[in-house]
Amino acid sequence: MKKWIQQYLLYLRAERNASPHTLRAYQHDLSEYLAFLQTKYPGLSLERNQRLVIRDYLSELYGRHQQRATVLRAMAVLRAFYKYLVREEVLAQTPFVALPLPKREKRLPRFLTEEDMRKLLEMPMRAKHPFSLRDTALLELLYSSGLRIQEACQLNVEDVDLLGGMVRVFGKGSRERLIPVGATAQRMLHAYIESRAAAIRRAAPLFLNRHGGRLSDRGVRNMVTKWVIETALHQSISPHAFRHSFATHMLTRGCDLRTVQELLGHRSLTTTQTYTHVTPDHLKKVYEQTHPRA
Repeated sequence: MKKWIQQYLLYLRAERNASPHTLRAYQHDLSEYLAFLQTKYPGLSLERNQRLVIRDYLSELYGRHQQRATVLRAMAVLRAFYKYLVREEVLAQTPFVALPLPKREKRLPRFLTEEDMRKLLEMPMRAKHPFSLRDTALLELLYSSGLRIQEACQLNVEDVDLLGGMVRVFGKGSRERLIPVGATAQRMLHAYIESRAAAIRRAAPLFLNRHGGRLSDRGVRNMVTKWVIETALHQSISPHAFRHSFATHMLTRGCDLRTVQELLGHRSLTTTQTYTHVTPDHLKKVYEQTHPRA
């Protein structure tokens, strides 16, 4: 089993273009599963009934008082791993077929109001920080185009067409898509690129760290946390909240779900439907406009 886990992680990195964050998460969950197997099922062969093993592991996770989201993530990783074994013809069928799993808790994605987003986007330039221009350009792009953090970090200068107002992104599974960039984000990106020394103005990475290398996803998370604190928003905001806010604000203002799906790079429309919640203010406004006794 250990050999196949190692090959699967290599497959994720080499063929699926998985992000470092995804690889760490998969490696952690698969290592936990392997430790369980080595303790409870030493010498387990793939010919044995894997479904019973997985059900036992599911009970083990709940016995550790793991949160439902943690358990579901571990099961999702195992499901993907066993699908890989079927793909490689190691197994004839995935053991997850007809295996009952706990339901996922329905939680609305955390997002910022349009006013809070405006305050956050304006804060770096007001603070006059050494990296204010870079941070503003990055924040504006995240909100303007709904990029994943890893997608933004992987951007090169040549991926941004400032004249055409588009950015070329390589998402999950190396899927390429073109996304519009808003006027404000275009201006800030142009100013940021021009502010760099001539020698690195056209260097490959779009967003640079203080050492001149490519900005990492951890660097983006630290940067967002810093400006959230500076803005005094009094809530925990991750970089992914920019993506949530992008989708929420687009839908609230009338964008159709299929277009938002394309912009976000979701394979399934079901994933995009997570964002079909409405804000209380929008709900009240629609109610007052449509209910005959409002």
